[in-house]
Amino acid sequence: IELGSTQNWQHLAHFLKEYSRYGKKVYLGAAPQCPIPDKFLGTALQTGLFDFVWVQFYNNPPCQYNGNITNLVNSWNTWTRTVPTRKIFLGLPAATAAAGSGFIPADVLTSKILPVIKKSRKYGGVMLWSRFHDLQTGYSTSIIGSV
Repeated sequence: IELGSTQNWQHLAHFLKEYSRYGKKVYLGAAPQCPIPDKFLGTALQTGLFDFVWVQFYNNPPCQYNGNITNLVNSWNTWTRTVPTRKIFLGLPAATAAAGSGFIPADVLTSKILPVIKKSRKYGGVMLWSRFHDLQTGYSTSIIGSV
């Protein structure tokens, strides 16, 4: 949800989660932008109903990697401290062409960023955008051993 209304997403989350009462568990996930609170999903995420959140730590210079890990790590810490969800995933572009900004070279991710963020009990893994670009670059293959 990146366009349209900013209202009532928390009501939709409650409505969808109610389906868990009828047998099979309903899992809720979201992929918000990394500036917090997310313009569209901020209120919905505060319900505590989301099982996992794939935060887009790209295309947002204040909270993405820019040659220095500080902005990204600070933003990660804010997400894990303030959003009531079980698991948060580090959303990244799988190639420089996959996003306007925020690409992290695999060696930087595995040696400098993952060792820091994996200390969080809410760390769920890494989400990549997009599979098309990942197939072109092999990014997931190069990081899988460290995720």
